[in-house]
Amino acid sequence: MRVTLCVDALEPRPSGIGRYTWELCKGLAQRNDVSPLFFARNQLIDNPATLLADKRSRWSRSRLVRSYRSRRTRRALRSTLVHGPNYFLPLLAETGVITVHDLSVFRYPDLHPAKRVDDFERNLRRSIDQAQHLVTDSETIRSEVIEFAGLAPERVTAVPLGISEEFGPVSLEERAPVLRRYGLPLSGYGLTLSTLEPRKRIDRLLSAWRELPRRARDRYPLVIAGAAGWNNAALHSEIDRAAAEGWALPLGFVAEADLPAIYSGAALFAYPSLYEGFGLPPLEAMASGVPTVVAAGSCLPEVTRGAAIVADPDDIEEFAQTLLRGIEDNSWRSEAVSAGIKVAAGYTWKRCVDETVAVYQQVIGICGGGGK
Repeated sequence: MRVTLCVDALEPRPSGIGRYTWELCKGLAQRNDVSPLFFARNQLIDNPATLLADKRSRWSRSRLVRSYRSRRTRRALRSTLVHGPNYFLPLLAETGVITVHDLSVFRYPDLHPAKRVDDFERNLRRSIDQAQHLVTDSETIRSEVIEFAGLAPERVTAVPLGISEEFGPVSLEERAPVLRRYGLPLSGYGLTLSTLEPRKRIDRLLSAWRELPRRARDRYPLVIAGAAGWNNAALHSEIDRAAAEGWALPLGFVAEADLPAIYSGAALFAYPSLYEGFGLPPLEAMASGVPTVVAAGSCLPEVTRGAAIVADPDDIEEFAQTLLRGIEDNSWRSEAVSAGIKVAAGYTWKRCVDETVAVYQQVIGICGGGGK
């Protein structure tokens, strides 16, 4: 089966969609029944891993791109099944699958840059009409997409994402060098990990953490990790203020190799995002043996399957009480650790790739053998 995977989401500091795309790259390349090609920036590329390299070298033609004639690229898009794992299909794709991770651009357009909203308004409906099948990360988003686009249910399949095998409880001895390098206390801390943008509601988490008793804030400072987003000047001011008061530790972007140790060093993980299509960080925290609090609504209760406390981050007083319970209720913490590890173990990238390939096979069967 020949598949062309669109890999534009790969970059040196990949987002969640970039990580998903990279796992598909690796998984498809390991299968005997799939012959993958990789497509980015309107051309076929040899090695998608190069896109993860430093920006200065990632577009060197000698390292990255063969001298494919445009005719060959067009032929690949027209004769293989094309998967757009980042919402959109190339215009020339004839047999396609797209992954729609969420509909936040349409549900909350004020929480996204205008350029992104315009891009989705121009291209998502076109890609939905062009695709033979859609994939979502959760059943919650599957239902939303079916209603939003007026699709027959059989055209949309939920395929959960996976958790890297690197995530698991890391002993104090093993994690200590990483924590010291980042200036983190070995005795524990609160942790959140997300892009710093309005939808993630880190401002609510800061407000709630400020409401915690001083003893809790002194013992467990709030560590804020994640890449820079957009429209976050006010948030950065709040983070700086909390850091000056001594109870917040901003890390910025964290290398993926360091994440298992940083997760494992946390006493509590909080994910107050308004809206998610899946939510990898809570599951990575749970896999690492960390009690977790997630926002109500969206797919987070579905994905965490009862192993995380669910809270309303817009109710600051209630949110603060939930965070305090997550820190101090030892009975719940013990149950949450074992439940979280068990739930997270059910999410593997192998399962994600296998179920995605099953979608490819279904589409090829419907299309009468195209892509073989």
